Amino acid sequence: MFSSFCLTDIFSAFMVLFAVIDITGSIPIIIDLRKKHGKIEANKATLVATITLFAFLYGGEGILNIFGVDIASFAIAGSFILLFLALEMVLGVELFKPDNANNGYSIVPLAFPLIAGAGSITSLLSLKAEYSNLNIAFALLLNMLVVFLVLKNTQFVEKIIGQTGIMILRKVFGIILLSIAIKLFVTNTGIQLHG
Repeated sequence: MFSSFCLTDIFSAFMVLFAVIDITGSIPIIIDLRKKHGKIEANKATLVATITLFAFLYGGEGILNIFGVDIASFAIAGSFILLFLALEMVLGVELFKPDNANNGYSIVPLAFPLIAGAGSITSLLSLKAEYSNLNIAFALLLNMLVVFLVLKNTQFVEKIIGQTGIMILRKVFGIILLSIAIKLFVTNTGIQLHG
């Protein structure tokens, strides 16, 4: 059904996860956490997020089977989540309210739910309807490398990109995410688009 290793698929899955995780858009939140609590533990946050996401990549289908839900149905549900995340990014509104937990800030809220949150978990499971686990795993590892580098160098990244750059990135990736949400919906419902 899927090719085993495909750079195009890896890149596509990488872009989806990059847009959903939105680590560059989270730089202001990370900077705020750093100011309030001191040092950000990039190693710990990245490791916890990676383990969480890989657990859902390889075990999520079994969990869905317990509830009698197939990947295509989950992908359609995921497309709605991606749609709302994209609308947040493009319109600058807040539809998902994060929980404010202060204990172990490198794990909560940084690793979960900021990095490995509902959007990224849903996206991972939705991507399984389009790409092989191997390609998604590579895309996920590349994203976690980016997450680690951003967490390690937040202040440097902020200086380079600036507030305007971060805002532009959020809008651009929001539009990409919106397109991906529509593609996921169309692919898994069998609707034919002409054009």
